[in-house]
Amino acid sequence: MADRKIFAGPRIRRIRNARGLTQTAMAGGLGISPSYLNLIERNQRPLTVQLILRLASVYKIDAEELQGEAGGTTGALREMFRDPLLAGELPGDQELAEIAENAPNAAAAMVKLFRAYREQTERLTDLTELLAREGRATAVAGARLPIDEVREVLAHRPNHFASIEDEASSFAALLDPGEDLAGALKAWLRRELGIVVKVLPVATMPNWRRRYDRHSQRLFISERLSPFDQLREIATEACLIRMSVAVARAIQDLGLSSDEARRIARFELGRYAAHALMMPYAAFHAAAVRARYDVDVLRSRFGVSFEQAANRLTTLRRPGAAAVPFFMLEVDNAGNRFRRAGAEGYPASRFGGGCPKLSLHAAFGQPGQILVEAVEMPDGAAYLTVARTLEGPQGAFGERPRRTALLLGCDIAFRDEVIYGQSVAPVAGKPGELAATPVGPACRFCERSGCLARAEPPVTRPLGLDEMVTGLSAFDYQ
Repeated sequence: MADRKIFAGPRIRRIRNARGLTQTAMAGGLGISPSYLNLIERNQRPLTVQLILRLASVYKIDAEELQGEAGGTTGALREMFRDPLLAGELPGDQELAEIAENAPNAAAAMVKLFRAYREQTERLTDLTELLAREGRATAVAGARLPIDEVREVLAHRPNHFASIEDEASSFAALLDPGEDLAGALKAWLRRELGIVVKVLPVATMPNWRRRYDRHSQRLFISERLSPFDQLREIATEACLIRMSVAVARAIQDLGLSSDEARRIARFELGRYAAHALMMPYAAFHAAAVRARYDVDVLRSRFGVSFEQAANRLTTLRRPGAAAVPFFMLEVDNAGNRFRRAGAEGYPASRFGGGCPKLSLHAAFGQPGQILVEAVEMPDGAAYLTVARTLEGPQGAFGERPRRTALLLGCDIAFRDEVIYGQSVAPVAGKPGELAATPVGPACRFCERSGCLARAEPPVTRPLGLDEMVTGLSAFDYQ
């Protein structure tokens, strides 16, 4: 200790400030002059052995603490200056030691800020990869698949095509189907185009839902499909032929970048046209309002599936005859998203749909059951959601067909107009406040703390690295 000089001015100053002492008061307790203490605090005089012992005796300070070096902080600063952004500004070791010794709090703050910067950079990389997987345009996302482009474009616009609706109304009037739309479509295809519709067994058509053979003028439909889906396939083919001009114009308005994307969009708009034909706008809108948007009532009345009726609810935005603005999301039990749409566009930024607490995922454990729930987002926005599993194509023995679930939602403000709203109970003792499940847009974008369902850390917050504290979530953050 006597062989080397010990400069500990900043530490002495911290000790004095922590006890609320002036330099005069501390100097009196140590038996030195205030001017000498001032020089010590400015590192212009070293500590003597006698003064160290006096400090230890008067202020109950460990003498080793006064002799220790800020080695840990110096090492952290050295690591910080190795970053490519700061590599050209690297001070020498002596300068780093002086920073750590003379301004330890500022040095610690710099290290903390650098670690937050580095962690945020890593999280932004994760965010870029996440957006790229969802088909969002980013600097490094590269070219999107055509199906991703089509899904994104359709999800970001209102799910309503006025020209196709008008054509569907005219086509329905021409067919005059009565109670047998399938029969009327088959008769029209045979009469106008010479096309015969035939349902084929799985062994004959194992890989297709629908196939049109131009040489034999036959439209083949798979027997795997339910009667509702078989009708939709026939209606899709008929609409793509009858409404080719309106569909082509709608595709052009989408502004897609490739022929492959436009081909995929043609099939998507063909499905839309088929729904418009199977559930004519005026009749379906009137029935939906009277039934308070009960999907089961609508599916029975129009002879369609739950998915078809729910999908049609998201299209009711005709001026002067608009309905509750529903949106929908379809996923499989692995969380893959197949379809997103909304009467006003799918609310990706506000609702997201990636929260594991949504009843959409619980529906797989209760197939065929309708699960109604009110959910609340972190910003206070609330939605009424209806979830149910869907029946896909029938598989043969030994096959494992895809099973999906559909979520239909609307703003909670419309709950009195929707029959499912009566299932949402008010909070006991709080009139006007509804019991809602707290959810988020997706784990990576949600900052709710203590969430037992969290699957990933948020990209917007640094991880909590306190070894003395463990939170409820697997991913704690500050």
